[in-house]
Amino acid sequence: MCGRYASTWARQELIEQFQVRLDAAGDAVRPDYNIAPTKQVPAVLARPTEESAEEAVRQLRALRWGLVPSWAKDVKIGNRLINARAETVHEKPSFRRAFAKRRCLLPADGFYEWYTPQAAEGRRPVKQPFFIRPRDGAVMAMAGLYELWRSPDDPDGEWLWTCTVITTQAADDVGRIHDRMPMVVRPEHWDAWLDPGLTAVEEVRALLTPAMNGTMEAYPVSRAVNNVRNNGPDLIRPVTDGHMSGDRPETGTLF
Repeated sequence: MCGRYASTWARQELIEQFQVRLDAAGDAVRPDYNIAPTKQVPAVLARPTEESAEEAVRQLRALRWGLVPSWAKDVKIGNRLINARAETVHEKPSFRRAFAKRRCLLPADGFYEWYTPQAAEGRRPVKQPFFIRPRDGAVMAMAGLYELWRSPDDPDGEWLWTCTVITTQAADDVGRIHDRMPMVVRPEHWDAWLDPGLTAVEEVRALLTPAMNGTMEAYPVSRAVNNVRNNGPDLIRPVTDGHMSGDRPETGTLF
């Protein structure tokens, strides 16, 4: 599961990095070191516009994290749909329509996972957060899906844009911290992943490949990240052994 991540890239950096043609996010895209479900997150997607009805235009938008299917009766369902498993995303009723033609990229610096060390006898273990990120500092383009939802009680109301993160089985080293991790889309696959005209399920699934060994790093960070009200660059800085207790994976674990 991916339930918390950081995305601190400036809006203009994302526009240039992903060759965005339409900035529909505006001031909603801001650096956030502690993104949690229901927050607005930056997303890159491609879809027609009123001015270009025949062409899918690459856009930067701010979406609410927690996908709400178009058929949902209540927005609260999104609280349970923050992740979609890569193994079954094409089959699940909540995700299969979006997987066919509403795919997006969710830019991130990295994501957080919690490791439970072995506690001393008679003591409860204290979970230690780890930050996991691309080793080279490049943007982490997480595979996502998006949906547009409007309340059935207000058929003329505004559309709510929501998204989910696709996850996969963690590589061996990361599996020591958590058994799941976000699926990352490689730059050479961005065009195809965002193309709403590509609807062949097996072709789309072929674009989802786990991170290669040696491309990521993980290190322990402050437990301040546990509180979603905390934010700032200190959350992704490594902590020293003096701030930790119990057995843990090696700092700088690579996968």
